Amino acid sequence: MKIGKSSKSFFNVLARIIICAGVLFTGVMGMRTLAGMKKPPAEAKYEERPLRVELLQAEAENISVSLNAYGEVRALNTVSLAAEVSGKIVKIHPRLEVGEIIPKGDMLFRIDPRDYSGSVRQAQASADQWKNSISRLRKQYAMDKQRLKTLERNRDLTKAEFERIRRLFRQDSVGTRSGVDAAERAFNSAMDMADQMAQTIDLYPIRIKEAESSLRAAKASLSIANVGLERCEVRSPFNGRVKALSLELGQYVSPGVSVVTLADDSVLEIHLPLDTRDAREWLRFDADAETSDTDGAWFSRLYPARCNIRWTENRDDHQWEGRLHRVINFDPQTRTLTVAVRIEAKNALPHDAGKLPLVEGMFCSVEIPGKILSNVIRLPRWAVSFENTVYVSHDNRLKTVPVKVARIQDEETFVSEGLRPGDMVITTRLVDPLENSLLEAGN
Repeated sequence: MKIGKSSKSFFNVLARIIICAGVLFTGVMGMRTLAGMKKPPAEAKYEERPLRVELLQAEAENISVSLNAYGEVRALNTVSLAAEVSGKIVKIHPRLEVGEIIPKGDMLFRIDPRDYSGSVRQAQASADQWKNSISRLRKQYAMDKQRLKTLERNRDLTKAEFERIRRLFRQDSVGTRSGVDAAERAFNSAMDMADQMAQTIDLYPIRIKEAESSLRAAKASLSIANVGLERCEVRSPFNGRVKALSLELGQYVSPGVSVVTLADDSVLEIHLPLDTRDAREWLRFDADAETSDTDGAWFSRLYPARCNIRWTENRDDHQWEGRLHRVINFDPQTRTLTVAVRIEAKNALPHDAGKLPLVEGMFCSVEIPGKILSNVIRLPRWAVSFENTVYVSHDNRLKTVPVKVARIQDEETFVSEGLRPGDMVITTRLVDPLENSLLEAGN
């Protein structure tokens, strides 16, 4: 009975082994059948794919360098007017408002002139009084000189009479001692009157000079009074735009306190800071300009180049022309050279209807023409790497060429060395391309 159970177990194991072997055989045969049904892939052929790039043929040219800077437009002359005398405002120009333009010579405001008119009359009366005093002294001087002649004649006569009486008394005993004494007293009196008159006449020129000095002082007081009266009216020194105003009718003003600010818009200026390196290399100075000993050690030979001015808020439609005028300041701390560009009023006005004039307060970009760059190649700024290299196409292969950059201006770079005319420069932006890559030109 035990032997029968062992045989059954053996057959069960053998059946399992046969089944597993059959399954494996079936699987292997199925794999081989499927593998035999699969076609081998076609052999892939390697083809180099070209980079599609834009090319620019290098051409040598002479370029006028432009120095670009920014600045705010301002009026060349701005004057703050203050009252020069004190008083109450009794009259104001009818158009004295901020933004109005007051013609040259028009009265801006008037201060009550009554006190100053009284001072003028008083000074005039004093001057007239001294004029009369001088006339009186001169007439008295002439009359007293005639009287002096009479008194001198009387002195001479009394002297002769005295000597005659004294001689008769001494030599001929004619007359009395009292008669001699009386004749002497008469002579002394006549001589004293003549001496007093001579002294008075000698003092007349001094008295006249003193009176003339007093007359000049009176005239100076009259002139000061007239100036004070004239200063009661404040007039516009030029065709001025009212820029600031702090004045009302009936207001009391004091000397030196600014009440009106006028701007002269006939000449405008823009002050532009330039990097000293750009100024040194590219700013034009006229070596043939005449100089004098009064010029001093300053930038006196700056070439008055024509400058293109653009309003930053509308660069294409609002453009004007100015001229480089002078160097204003050199700042060693910021390493900047400040120049002034001047614009005449006729150039600041718009030529087309609907456009704005160039006015004070506009922030503008200014293009200043500088020196000439000779035999340079103009490239887009992005075509030159920060390592000063460019990519060129040589036999449709990419080559990296080192170059020397003469100047970077706006979105353009000017190359002076490293490229030859006719070289095809790649202007497409590439990021780490492989050297000797195949290229295909395209737009």
